[in-house]
Amino acid sequence: MSFFSAEACHPRVADLAGLLCGPGQAVVFAKATARLTLPLTASWRANALVKACAERGVGTGLDTVDGLLLRTAFRVDLAPLAAQWTRGAAKAVPRDFTPDGAVLRMWVLAAGHWADGAYLLPLDPAAPQTHQPLLDSLAQCGLPATMSATAEAGPALRITGRRRLARLLELVGRPAGTGCADQWPAVSRMRVVS
Repeated sequence: MSFFSAEACHPRVADLAGLLCGPGQAVVFAKATARLTLPLTASWRANALVKACAERGVGTGLDTVDGLLLRTAFRVDLAPLAAQWTRGAAKAVPRDFTPDGAVLRMWVLAAGHWADGAYLLPLDPAAPQTHQPLLDSLAQCGLPATMSATAEAGPALRITGRRRLARLLELVGRPAGTGCADQWPAVSRMRVVS
């Protein structure tokens, strides 16, 4: 097990940066509290993220009015994370950001999936200024990726190759639970979809 893997790290609020790597948003209130919101595509993601957030002491709620949306309450302990991921009113990747296994696990839980023989980590289409810094940050943690964009999936970082997929799996750990195995990183899956 890698020292930087999700399973080697104690859960912490900072891990929720993985939600912001993808389509998650931070909303600051009165510069003292913040809330995270994340649109979701599957109920297994919602269940796994509710559990993962609870492990970090952060309660969440699910809104199903306009699709599936995970939402935290406004919390003081989320304000530093929101401040790191914001410049002015825009979402921004913190300087010198390098994701560890726990952050990557949250990103995978939030939106990671297989497409055309590669594993995709979706990016925020509303924050194109975050795309290149996130690509660079993946390379720094030993996961070189390429940019990918399709009309149906939107912008994403594309991870291919046995070594890179093995590294991603080593960092994010085992599948989070029921329903996620088909969308979890796996070297053996590469042979099936390639």
